[in-house]
Amino acid sequence: MHTHAAPSTGPKQAELIPADLLSKIDEAVTHYPVSKRSASLPLLHLWQNHFGFVDDSGVDWIANRLELQPINILELVTFYPWFRQQAAGKVCIRVCRTLSCALAGSYEVRDAFCKAAGIDHKAPTHGHTPPVSADGKFSVEFVECLASCGSAPVALVNDDLLEDITPEGTAVILSQYN
Repeated sequence: MHTHAAPSTGPKQAELIPADLLSKIDEAVTHYPVSKRSASLPLLHLWQNHFGFVDDSGVDWIANRLELQPINILELVTFYPWFRQQAAGKVCIRVCRTLSCALAGSYEVRDAFCKAAGIDHKAPTHGHTPPVSADGKFSVEFVECLASCGSAPVALVNDDLLEDITPEGTAVILSQYN
């Protein structure tokens, strides 16, 4: 087992794999008959979409399933900022920070989301587990381009793309996800 992520207080993810996730994983691996290693990213996405993050047991399980070493999976989890090793909030707010959004006010929007959710806006987010509100409901982080530059600033709230966000509108947005 690895010790890179904070210890979990509950059961390990690999002990909780439901049949539908296992079926999706098995099907995804069939798309890569020459090199199972190529299925690493699709499996990590399936895992995180189900559990919300990838714990050490998930790293080990995926590595074993693909006949790889755990470091081969861990290096992907730690390289790509989309993957996380600890739980984010139930409502995950990803604010675009690239040029168009930054010029349109995304830094102010992120700070306003943090303030409305009771999160320290100075906490690092890029490459780190995003800061989570005390009640575990919200997490706020910066991400790279969400591909909606013409309607900047934008954010992805769970799976919903929100455009033309103003700092003043963030509290109303959070209230819609309560």
